[in-house]
Amino acid sequence: MTTICVLYPDLLGTYGDGGNALALAERARRRGVGVDVVEVRLNDSVPDASLYLLGGGEDGPQRLAADLLRGSSFVSRVQDGAKVLAVCAGLQILGLTFCVEGDDEYEGLGLADVVTSRGERRSVGELATRVNGQLLVGFENHGGRTTLHGGVDSLGAVVKGRGNDGTLDGYRTKSIWATYAHGPVLAMNPWFCDEILSGVTGLELDPLASVADRLYQERSRVLSS
Repeated sequence: MTTICVLYPDLLGTYGDGGNALALAERARRRGVGVDVVEVRLNDSVPDASLYLLGGGEDGPQRLAADLLRGSSFVSRVQDGAKVLAVCAGLQILGLTFCVEGDDEYEGLGLADVVTSRGERRSVGELATRVNGQLLVGFENHGGRTTLHGGVDSLGAVVKGRGNDGTLDGYRTKSIWATYAHGPVLAMNPWFCDEILSGVTGLELDPLASVADRLYQERSRVLSS
């Protein structure tokens, strides 16, 4: 049984990113793969899990989530091999520092050598990123500008929108998939959902036909035209 843990949906659940867990669980279930989804809320301890999900949220909740995770076993679990999907605020929390409440710099969890400062303008609208030949689609709503250091690879190249800096979106490490794409991103991008599911379970997944797959193909066609 693979455990997927949604971290602080009461803090980092502003943009429906909790739907990423639903997408993972459903696509696993349809292939006969056992998945258990648990939620960690305020005052809950962080359990052992194969995959942790971090979503987007506003400045105050983002800062509180960082404090809670810093005082938990989360960092050591990721360092020991657990995987993370981080979206927007979650992406920023995992880095070295991020900015909240104006230009105030705040300490991140240090799991990725990235820094997020305040951008000159807020990034709002459709986001499309080319990831290993596939199009990752979603929407963004953030005021951050994220810079990658130390050879950290981006998740992909921005085709539409801004992502990290107008050129790249997110980042990818051995343990982390990170993106600015809401949606929720895994419901909007079934191929990405399957990539993460395969990476966490170690299984080679058979193709799966679904409404989500057909909608993704249509979004990709429109954005590519």
